[in-house]
Amino acid sequence: MAFADNSLDIWTNFLGQNSLLQPLWDNLRLNYQDYVRSPLFPVVLTVSSYFIFCIPYLVCDIMGDMWPWVQQFKIQPSYRPTVSSLLHCTGVTLYNHVFLVLPASVAQWLWRPPADLPDQAPRLIELIVGVIGNLLLFDFQYFIWHLLHHRIRWLYITFHAIHHKYSSPFALATQCLGGWELVTVGFWTTLNPMVLKSHLLTTWVFMLVHVYVSVEDHCGYDFPWSTSRLIPFGIYGGPSKHDVHHQKPSTNFAPHFSHWDKIFGTHADFSFCNAMK
Repeated sequence: MAFADNSLDIWTNFLGQNSLLQPLWDNLRLNYQDYVRSPLFPVVLTVSSYFIFCIPYLVCDIMGDMWPWVQQFKIQPSYRPTVSSLLHCTGVTLYNHVFLVLPASVAQWLWRPPADLPDQAPRLIELIVGVIGNLLLFDFQYFIWHLLHHRIRWLYITFHAIHHKYSSPFALATQCLGGWELVTVGFWTTLNPMVLKSHLLTTWVFMLVHVYVSVEDHCGYDFPWSTSRLIPFGIYGGPSKHDVHHQKPSTNFAPHFSHWDKIFGTHADFSFCNAMK
C-alpha cells in the first residue's frame, strides 16, 4: 500500500511540475514568436500536420499486397482507394483550404491582433486535461451536428453527402468535406480552447491530436496501436467504429468517443455491420 502511495505521489509531482514544459515554451515564444503569434499559425499547423499524418496510411494503401503484414489490419481488405479517389479528395481538401480557410484566416489576421504569449508554460497535467476537455467538448458538438445532418435529408444532401461518397474510408477522405462542414469544424476547433481558457500550447497540442485521431478514424486500418485499442473499456470509437458509420450511416455519429452513441442508441460495432450484409 505504501509503495502504491509513493508511486502515486511520484506521478502527481511529475505531472504537476511547473518547469516540465517551460523549456519548450520558452524556445517557441522567444525564438519563433513572430510565427506562433500569427493568426495564420494554427492554419499552417493543422493543414501541414494533416497531410503529414496521411502519408503513412497512403503508403500502406499504395503498397497494398506487397505488404501483407500491413494488409492483415485492413478493415475492408477487398477495397483499396483508386488514384482517381485519392486525387478527388486531395482536390476537395486543397480547394476548401485555399478558397475558404485561407480567406477566413487572412480576415482574422486583419481583424484580430497577434496573440499574446504568456511567460509561463502550462503544467503537464493542465495540458493533458485541457486536450481531453477540448476533445470531449468537440465530440458533443459534432455528434449533434452529425446526427442532424443525417436525420434531416436536406442537410445531408446539401452539406454532408460528399463525405459519404466512399463507403470504405481512407486517410485522404478525412477532409473530403463540404465547405459548410469544414467551416463549422474549424469554428469549433478555434472557439473551444477560448471557451475553456486553454493555454496556447494546450490549444496547439489539441489541434494536432484532433487532426491525428480524425485521420486515424478514416485510415481504413485497425492497427494494434490504434487509439481505440490503447484506451480501454470501449471508451474510444476509433477506425473500426467509424468504418461502420461509412457502411451503415445511421450508426456511430460521434467523431471520437463512444458514450454519446451509446446513450442515444446509435452505437454499433463491426460485427453489426457484418451481420447486416
